[in-house]
Amino acid sequence: MERVKTGDTVVVIAGKQKGSKGRVLRVLAEPKKKPGAGERVVVEGINVTTKHIKPSQQNPQGGRVKREAPIHISNVMLVDPKTGAPTRVRIAALADGRRVRVAVKSGEQIDR
Repeated sequence: MERVKTGDTVVVIAGKQKGSKGRVLRVLAEPKKKPGAGERVVVEGINVTTKHIKPSQQNPQGGRVKREAPIHISNVMLVDPKTGAPTRVRIAALADGRRVRVAVKSGEQIDR
């Protein structure tokens, strides 16, 4: 089970945009071919880069487009739904056998 999913609100804990909050747009899993490779996430409004687009059939104007670039999943933490502070995530099993994510700081259940 993933600890960070699409649609979650996360806070950046490292890098030049430390402290910024945003919503996860995508989770990209890379093949573990080399040490340090792993999952990356695309967060709304975080790590925005300018990409130069060549004129094409779909985009006859071309130009410069701002896009969110992926950042490593270790540089973000899930926001606690109760307090709004960054928290680690624990996987817990419910009585009916379902596995859910739980915020470590508050004990609040993240998945419904």
